[in-house]
Amino acid sequence: MPKGKEPILIVGGGPVGLTTALRLSQFGVRSIVLEKNKTVQNELRASTFHPPTIEMLDELGVAAELISIGLKTKCWQFRVHETGEKAVFDLGHIAQDTKYPYRLQVEQKELCRLATNKAEADENIELRMGHKFEGLRQKEGFVEIKVRNKNHKEYKIETPILIAADGSSSEIRKTMDLEFPGLTYPETSILVATEFPFHEHINGLSNVNYVWSKWGTYSLLKLPGIWRCSLYPDVNESIEHAVRPESISEKLNRIVPNQNDFRVLEVRPYKIHQRILKKYHHGRVVFVGDAAHLNSPSGGMGMNGGIHDGWNLAEKLKEILFDGRPLTRLDVYSEQRQKIAENEILKNAHKNRSRMQERDESIRIAELKELKKIASDPERAREFLLRSSMIAGLREIES
Repeated sequence: MPKGKEPILIVGGGPVGLTTALRLSQFGVRSIVLEKNKTVQNELRASTFHPPTIEMLDELGVAAELISIGLKTKCWQFRVHETGEKAVFDLGHIAQDTKYPYRLQVEQKELCRLATNKAEADENIELRMGHKFEGLRQKEGFVEIKVRNKNHKEYKIETPILIAADGSSSEIRKTMDLEFPGLTYPETSILVATEFPFHEHINGLSNVNYVWSKWGTYSLLKLPGIWRCSLYPDVNESIEHAVRPESISEKLNRIVPNQNDFRVLEVRPYKIHQRILKKYHHGRVVFVGDAAHLNSPSGGMGMNGGIHDGWNLAEKLKEILFDGRPLTRLDVYSEQRQKIAENEILKNAHKNRSRMQERDESIRIAELKELKKIASDPERAREFLLRSSMIAGLREIES
């Protein structure tokens, strides 16, 4: 790094913060990553990696191992529970557009593990686990950050740029009192992880399935060794009742009847939000990932979009720190990524959610008919898949 330049400070050691640090290192930019947890992230969170994200991870040197432990999903589908009728989308239609024409199904925690190992071995990255952000002050030419370490002692760091990769409940965003406009959807999703082999009981499943049923809607996503099933409380059912073992079992029995043991490993209820900052940087503080935008998980765009944020930002920081470009390059980052999040990620995630939450049978029938038409037409299928795989949005930035 140029003499006199302090390391970039990244708050958040999840997939977005870690991949941003690794990308910065490839440009010769040093960084310090602060992660409030003492251990590597291990929660049940995102599980889909889209083609352009795999390409980025390939450049970072972590894709090969991630692919080796994940499931390549060339086809995914919308389907009707009662009839098995389905629209199947084959990512082979975008083989000309990407080195990786498939979705990779693997838990986010596996990327965190691989990226953490790589960061710890990288001389340009200092990873501080158990160090919590406590506050900041922007001064002329740098940002001063207050931190509490794992021994509860406070200290301060100065950095030319602070990257907020601290997630949906971003303390940096709250500290700066930034508006985070958007909405919270009324329903609560219930994520169920189970070892039950749905593929042995339901014909024609792929690894990614979005399903309409007479009693509601659900999704089934296959990961190595487990299935993730997204359910919803019944009408007038409280979330407290919906997450009880007997209620979960009853809902899973609607999918596959007459089962006594679904081998449930985890049940996690959560609310879904659609929110976005109007601007991704404020002075020398820059936001990436869930700290900047939240969206419905339908379509698996949240984590992927965050990694794409960090990729874009790292290039702009390299230009500022090494190429003599002005700090206004952060305006370009903000404009590019905010526009893509608003017009592509949030818009498509909302459309995906609305499609699956539709309860009118006639509308569902018409929707499935149209999806089947798209899936069966190579040109229309390619256009649809370029958007759902997040390739089209990245191309629009480049152009």
